[in-house]
Amino acid sequence: MAIAKALTIAGSDSGGGAGIQADLKTFAALGVYGMSVITAVTAQNTVGVFGIQEIDREMVARQIDAVVEDIGVDAAKTGMLSSAPIIETVAERIRHHALRGLVVDPVMVAKSGDRLLRADAVEALKEHLLPLALIVTPNLPEAETLVGHQLQSDDDLRMAARAIHALGPAYVVVKGGHRSGEATDLVYDGREFYELRSARVETPHTHGTGCTFSAAIAAGLARGLEPLTAIREAKEYLTGALAHAYAIGRGHSPVHHFYRLWPA
Repeated sequence: MAIAKALTIAGSDSGGGAGIQADLKTFAALGVYGMSVITAVTAQNTVGVFGIQEIDREMVARQIDAVVEDIGVDAAKTGMLSSAPIIETVAERIRHHALRGLVVDPVMVAKSGDRLLRADAVEALKEHLLPLALIVTPNLPEAETLVGHQLQSDDDLRMAARAIHALGPAYVVVKGGHRSGEATDLVYDGREFYELRSARVETPHTHGTGCTFSAAIAAGLARGLEPLTAIREAKEYLTGALAHAYAIGRGHSPVHHFYRLWPA
């Protein structure tokens, strides 16, 4: 029996709600074998991030080589990459192994407000990693950072999607979680815009939403879905995970990755 395989290249969340922990839960929930390359270890819970220890860039490269050369990768996603040297290393190994189906979640700030990407690493992300991406999934603040100014109107978002697309990714998904009203994600494929709408789920339990969404897209790509279908199905999965989320800590608790398998 052949099983789809997906790789997450991201940081570890000791609280289990985001990062590689959220990614691996998502892969498992969606029937995909998950592998992980850890770029940083965080001391983190639902309240905040209390410490970050980056992994040596050579060790990051060795992790990628180990899983690709033995197990193989049908799709991959990146999350917290922390620094320019790590971004450059990850990009170099992705090129070396000719990995396809790359989803880039440009993680910059944790739900608690703690910064997860150094300011000087943004240019490295734009220069080295985005040109390799099939899909990039910025939220509103991340899109603003990538284009260098605030985004307020619908026209602003479309302009930003075009600008980010020009950096190299085939699909840009500007997520709507930080806006008011319906949770509407704007997708741009270089030709057309698509608006993916869903009712907004009113819950404080939103830790790991970005990680979960991008991991779900990667899982869909690993299973052979076309990009737009993978994005649509990932949004449906995340909406359900938010709707069934439950309190697990004193801060922003995580979404319920296994809501389809067992109730909270």
